[in-house]
Amino acid sequence: MVMEDKFEKIGDSLIQHGKFNNRIYLMKTTPKGTSRIISKMDKLAEEKGYTKITAKIFADSFPRFLLAGYRVEAYIPGYFNGEYDCMYVSKFTDEKRKKLPVIEMKRFRELLRENPTNGKTQPVDLPQKEFVPGSLDENDAEAITEVFKRVFETYPFPVHNAEYIKSTMQNNSAQYFGIWDEGKLIGISTAETDWNYKNAEMTDFAVLPEYRGQKLAFRLLEYMEKEIKKAGIKTAYTVARLRELGMNKTFMNAGYKYTGTLVKNTHIGGSIESMNIFYKKL
Repeated sequence: MVMEDKFEKIGDSLIQHGKFNNRIYLMKTTPKGTSRIISKMDKLAEEKGYTKITAKIFADSFPRFLLAGYRVEAYIPGYFNGEYDCMYVSKFTDEKRKKLPVIEMKRFRELLRENPTNGKTQPVDLPQKEFVPGSLDENDAEAITEVFKRVFETYPFPVHNAEYIKSTMQNNSAQYFGIWDEGKLIGISTAETDWNYKNAEMTDFAVLPEYRGQKLAFRLLEYMEKEIKKAGIKTAYTVARLRELGMNKTFMNAGYKYTGTLVKNTHIGGSIESMNIFYKKL
């Protein structure tokens, strides 16, 4: 059974917390609710023994978090309506958790050095065979979960559950995309969309093992960008696994800019991993 962290509304803020990621994640808040949510999260972390608190906040709110012991790990320009910036800020209660994974960071820095044009779209050789990308709906929910189960042993959100997939479709918080080989769903991705602030997280890229190495994630990303831009989204971003250099390079080739690393942040693929933030203005 996959352990899942829970979502909880506190005032006008939304958090996710639990022992699975062993953290509190402030997913949404407002400048008005900042002081209250900081004290609430501190108390909750102490009660539950969580070793990290991470928050996605309005840049203007950062001074309050700084005074409360937080540090900046990454940022996204134009996150709010293409105009106002957001920051990822974090506080650690465990010294071991706050240490950067040295070997993984060294490999990533080498990738950055090899790709000095970070932020500009690069030409990519796509497979000769015509794999077809498109949008998915509730009828595809079971097929989506089957792909996720084959690709991810664990995941920070309950994507192995078809009912969860359907619920995100029904409340319009996520748009799902797929790519097929002669009618077989072989790869998927998600745009977790914030319609109020006109941004989308490009996430949940999963390609079946036997189809990897054919730039299918890049093709999905291209298709997603076109669809969400047509729908009015202004800023796209991603939270990519530090150790998965291929996925990082996919976003770099697509013109996304790297802005920082969330240290030991997310339980995915069987362990807690560090995650890189990339963004692109559409």
